[in-house]
Amino acid sequence: MLTLYYAPGTCALASHIALEDAGAGYELRRIDFAKTEQRSADYLKLNPKGRVPALATPGGILTETPAILAFVAQSFPAAGLAPIQDAFAFAELQAFTSYLCSTVHVAHAHRMRGYRWADEQASFDDMKRKVPQSVAAAFALIEDGMLRGPWVLGERYSVADPYLFTISQWLEADGVDLRKLPRVLDHRARMAARPAVAKAIAQEKAG
Repeated sequence: MLTLYYAPGTCALASHIALEDAGAGYELRRIDFAKTEQRSADYLKLNPKGRVPALATPGGILTETPAILAFVAQSFPAAGLAPIQDAFAFAELQAFTSYLCSTVHVAHAHRMRGYRWADEQASFDDMKRKVPQSVAAAFALIEDGMLRGPWVLGERYSVADPYLFTISQWLEADGVDLRKLPRVLDHRARMAARPAVAKAIAQEKAG
């Protein structure tokens, strides 16, 4: 049995959707950020980073969304969630998920978590002002070439798709001009129509 530690409204949704897509047996454990449960002694023993997602597996704990998505795809090959038999294509998938993790998500986090990189309120304010520009620039690359369409890798759906969907839901709050991202918005709507996506969102809302 797998256990996904998550918080609503976070990137953990991508791993949650992937588990549903894979038909995996799993259970959910909500980490209540309002109660700072991510900093509790019990959770820090599990995940010293104090963040979500974390996935408890028979082999140990996994953190970081790209790693969890790759694990799900490789653990449930019959679901066809990644081109795991093609080394180059699988690396391309990982390049995309790594970009979301290391660049797009970090740019987004500057809006509300500037304390990770600076100490002065003026610095926080400056980072926040930059977010519409930095996130838009990152998504312009996705819009103009990285998203092949209709899915990230082209005709084949993969674990990269729930990750893009999850992060693209933050665009409005980040102040990005959606009119410049028609292909990303089409992808977001296509994802929202999938039963696994609707189920995962409903589960997280129900808590």
